Amino acid sequence: MSGGVEWALHCCVVLTAARGPVPAARLAELHDVSGSYLAKQLQSLARAGLVHSVQGHAGGYALTHDPADITVLDVVEAVDGARPAFVCTEIRQRGPLATPAEACTTPCPVHRAMTQADEAWRAALRSISIADLAGQVTGDYGPATFEAIRQWL
Repeated sequence: MSGGVEWALHCCVVLTAARGPVPAARLAELHDVSGSYLAKQLQSLARAGLVHSVQGHAGGYALTHDPADITVLDVVEAVDGARPAFVCTEIRQRGPLATPAEACTTPCPVHRAMTQADEAWRAALRSISIADLAGQVTGDYGPATFEAIRQWL
């Protein structure tokens, strides 16, 4: 998973506190990260329909949906894509004791295990919303946290 996922998730959580669109440069400054790299992550979120950009003096980025309706998996897939973490190369069909292709009618145990793990990981990320993360931030750091972020923005 790329570092861009972490940045995008933090930005989505921060946007729950914003009263209006937040410029990418301001989000980058808040997190002390590269503005140009963060802008790419925000563009990925926009292409996925999770945020929208507003042009002009008061422009920036805002969430397009209620934070409870945006999952961590939505953000991961927007930034890194939806491809599975494991891609089987059918290694069992290579080498001196290779299994013939016609004998490979079902995925091997490694493929099955990795697919099961990928499905569990995706289900776990699908069960956590941006609102859940924002609630945990409040629980960890207190209710004044988002008000401080709101004021800083």
